[in-house]
Amino acid sequence: MKPTLIIMAAGMGSRYGGLKQIEPIGPNGEIIMDYSIYDAINSGFGKIVFVIKKEIEQGFKNKIGKKIEKVADVGYVYQELTECINPADVPAGRVKPWGTGHAVLCCRGHVNTPFAVINADDFYGKGSFQVLAGFLKNLEDSSGICNYGMVGFKLSNTLSENGHVSRGVCEVSHDGYLKSIVELSNIQRVGGEIKYTGDNVNYQTLNPGSIVSLNTWGFTPSVFDSLEDGFKSFLGANKDSLKAEFFLPDVVDSLIKRKIAQVKILYSNENWYGVTYKEDRAAIAGAIKNYVKDGLYPENLWGL
Repeated sequence: MKPTLIIMAAGMGSRYGGLKQIEPIGPNGEIIMDYSIYDAINSGFGKIVFVIKKEIEQGFKNKIGKKIEKVADVGYVYQELTECINPADVPAGRVKPWGTGHAVLCCRGHVNTPFAVINADDFYGKGSFQVLAGFLKNLEDSSGICNYGMVGFKLSNTLSENGHVSRGVCEVSHDGYLKSIVELSNIQRVGGEIKYTGDNVNYQTLNPGSIVSLNTWGFTPSVFDSLEDGFKSFLGANKDSLKAEFFLPDVVDSLIKRKIAQVKILYSNENWYGVTYKEDRAAIAGAIKNYVKDGLYPENLWGL
């Protein structure tokens, strides 16, 4: 059975200032998701599940959904504050989504194969989907432990030239498994080095070759049980919070520490492109133009 691809597209892109998920960057109006889906399908994925908010449904379907429905099996999941929770338990005044862990949890009931998870507004490159598809093809949990994977990128390949980014910096064991993830914010190039700042921390230098997470995961359906349990605990600890988020990497990190799961690092040498800032659009549009020129993608991606 072919693996499924979950695309988290419910975010509104506050720093970017609009629906960056449907901003055209290709020669025929293609968006970042078009290229991710194209690479995924050609790598062996069989179904695409979009996680969106109800309020963007029509625009999203008109821009991307109806087109992809012609070439792949497509499903839609709605990440609303009342999903997977008693509506009465949603704090009054809460408008912020519950986070990436909740986004994936909302897919329970829609996915019954090994699956990958990606962000809608990140360009990961062909190689990333090829290594994910190969890993997921025959993935099963072992007796007593869940087997998952994560595509790891070199930090130097994942930066924006237009501002700082946040990255999950990974500690990897000698045999290639994830040991821990530390989320660092305000990462950017400063002079000839890569540095970050944090709470009560001045600029600290990072190794350009550090392996980082871009929320590019491979799971078996067993992860839904852990997400459900984790979300219940999260809600209990943050029942009155208007901003706390249930993050997918935090769940994975907890499973590793409790020896419930092991996560194989799937290395990618691809360059990441994203639209964290409006100015990033020109960089990714230029990169796509060069990829088309080099024959990596057709000029009209879908030929529709």
